[in-house]
Amino acid sequence: MAQDLTEFGFDALNTPAAVDAVLENQAGTTLLVVNSVCGCAAANARPGAKMSLQSEKRPDRLVTVFAGVDREATDRARQYLAPYPPSSPSIALFKDGSWCIFGASPY
Repeated sequence: MAQDLTEFGFDALNTPAAVDAVLENQAGTTLLVVNSVCGCAAANARPGAKMSLQSEKRPDRLVTVFAGVDREATDRARQYLAPYPPSSPSIALFKDGSWCIFGASPY
């Protein structure tokens, strides 16, 4: 499930420090996928994230955290998504260190 995104080119962020290094004051665009083992991630989030990248315009960085596996990294990534409550799966697009688009599972 994690390899589905990393094999597609997403960098796995496994620690809070790795999350901060990417999302804090980062120039350019970053797509963050909060991955999970649930059916919503398998049926919608991961395929949707990959399909969104099949165009000419792509984010500068692709990153993912895995809810339930890399708990501390996921918790840190979710702090960047405040005020939205934690949701898995979810997807956010950051520009210059601030999120600008956020999508969360309605379940």
